[in-house]
Amino acid sequence: MSLTDPRRVLEVKRDGGRLGPDELRAFILGYARGEIPDYQASAFLMAAFVNGLDDAETLALTRAMVDSGRTIPLEGVTRPKVDKHSTGGVADGVTLLFAPLAASLGLAVAKLSGRGLGHTGGTLDKLEAIPGFRTDLEPDAFERQVEQIGCAVAAQTADVVPADGALYALRDVTATVPSIPLIAASVMSKKLAVGTDLILLDVKAGSGAFMKTPEDATALAKACAKLATDWGHRTRCAVTDMSQPLGDAIGNALDIQEAVALLRGEMHGRLRDAAVMFAGEALSRLTGVAMGDGRARAARAIDSGDALESFRTMIDAQGGEAAVVDEPEAVLPRAPVITLILAERDGHLTTVDAEALGRASADLGAGRKRKGDPIDPAVGIVFRPKIGDRVESGQPLGSVHARSEEDAETCLIRIAAAITIGEDPVDAPPLVFGWYGD
Repeated sequence: MSLTDPRRVLEVKRDGGRLGPDELRAFILGYARGEIPDYQASAFLMAAFVNGLDDAETLALTRAMVDSGRTIPLEGVTRPKVDKHSTGGVADGVTLLFAPLAASLGLAVAKLSGRGLGHTGGTLDKLEAIPGFRTDLEPDAFERQVEQIGCAVAAQTADVVPADGALYALRDVTATVPSIPLIAASVMSKKLAVGTDLILLDVKAGSGAFMKTPEDATALAKACAKLATDWGHRTRCAVTDMSQPLGDAIGNALDIQEAVALLRGEMHGRLRDAAVMFAGEALSRLTGVAMGDGRARAARAIDSGDALESFRTMIDAQGGEAAVVDEPEAVLPRAPVITLILAERDGHLTTVDAEALGRASADLGAGRKRKGDPIDPAVGIVFRPKIGDRVESGQPLGSVHARSEEDAETCLIRIAAAITIGEDPVDAPPLVFGWYGD
């Protein structure tokens, strides 16, 4: 059989063997070009899922996926360039804060984002809740904006890492998604196709994440860090908590409203802490300032209003209504029914099923069950308390934003089932379990 004969690849992985980089490259590029059918690519994914891929195979797979499409070198950007990516979670609005925050500190954030699917929200969907905001930037316009104002958040185009998009669709229908080498190659191929100086990766662990335990999230973070090291790219991976919603807002317009409040210094909490942490990490790694100083500068950029002005500038540059940073309630779409969530008893919030809250919000219309489904930007959930907080019976815990009273009532029942209020105090979970990479 020739080197490019797909049967050779399938036989080797079926029998637990190791594929050489040329064989893997030929197979992946052949599939991306339509020369290898779905049924053979599905067989490869199942064999890789069952028998695994070693570090060299994972690197070769990643390189092939990057080479399947165009890259974005960002050679015209003179600022230190950083990309920050999250593996997905509930009320995870870090990118909304991080991009303008890092830009206000003199860095360049080139962020290609995705849309929400299932219980996790998508950054593009949130930004598109701002009237007029465009995410379909051409690569040249994307690069010019990053250079001129320091940040841009846009949709990934179909010609960047097309092999990953095709393989991911197969992984979903062949039950091969939960494979650490396949996940790492998928995540890092999209990041390595863009010419940044530093990749920050936020690997979530907990009920609201795809990785349910810190141990699994750590394995993924280490795999991604190893890929970046073997590629010769600087990457820092944090394993962070998703045992509860990170912020308060689980929706799209609601997320924007929360981001504005945080950037205006009107709110604090774990979402702000995470954004400041990642911005401080980026500033330290790219400019050499001490880590503590980097975080302090990031906090000052929020408190001074500099980060808010960067957000305003980015919104305006991408066609959005920049007045959202002044009067978000007047600019953003609002749901017709807003119902309070009331505590049913005295006690301490002990557990939160973050995925259940994410799915309840999605079923209101804030998310998708299938790629391409429409979303309602106005609906969602605001849930304010965090694990360890003391609550009292009848205390408002947040609100449901719905299209109908019936939808709101159904959502309230699901929220009550997703939280536990106990008598005994509990400790708040740590925000970060560990850092990995360069």
